[in-house]
Amino acid sequence: MYWIKKTSQILHDFNEFTGRAVAWLVLLLVLLVSYDVTMRYLFNSGSIALQELEWHLFSFIFLLGAAYTFQHDGHVRLDLFYQSHFMSDRRRALVNIFGDLFLLIPFCLLIIISSWPFVSQAFIHAEASPDPGGLPWRWVLKGTIPLGFILLMLQGIADLLKNIVLFCEDRS
Repeated sequence: MYWIKKTSQILHDFNEFTGRAVAWLVLLLVLLVSYDVTMRYLFNSGSIALQELEWHLFSFIFLLGAAYTFQHDGHVRLDLFYQSHFMSDRRRALVNIFGDLFLLIPFCLLIIISSWPFVSQAFIHAEASPDPGGLPWRWVLKGTIPLGFILLMLQGIADLLKNIVLFCEDRS
C-alpha cells in the first residue's frame, strides 16, 4: 500500500503545483479584460490580438485547471445519492473507483488520442489566427488540449489510487 499512497501523493502534488501556477493566469486575464474594456469604451480603441489573447488565456485556465478543480472536488457532481446517509465512505470510494476507471480515464485517453492529429498539424504548420491582427500562436493553444487531458488523467489516476487505499483500509 505504501507505493500506492506515495504515487498518489506525487501525482497530487504535481497537479497542486500546476493548478496554483495556472491560477495566476486568472489574475492576468482579469487585468487584461479590464484593460481591454477600458480601452474600448473610454478611448474607442480595440485590438483583435488582445481579444484573442483573452480567449486563449481562458482556454489555458479551463484546460490546464481542470485537474486542479477535480483534485479539490470543485467539479459539478450530481449528489443525489453520493452524499446521502446510506453511502458509507467505502461505497463512495467504490463509486469513485468505478468512475475513474471506466469513465474519466478512458475519456481522457480518447481525447488525448483523437486530438493528437489535430494538434500535430497545428504545430507542423505553425497555425496562426486567420484574422488580420490576430495572434500567431494558435498552435500553442491547440497544444494545451492533450496537455490538459493528460493532467486530468494523472489526477484521475491519483484519485483512483487514493480510493483503492480507502476502500481496502476501510474493509479491515
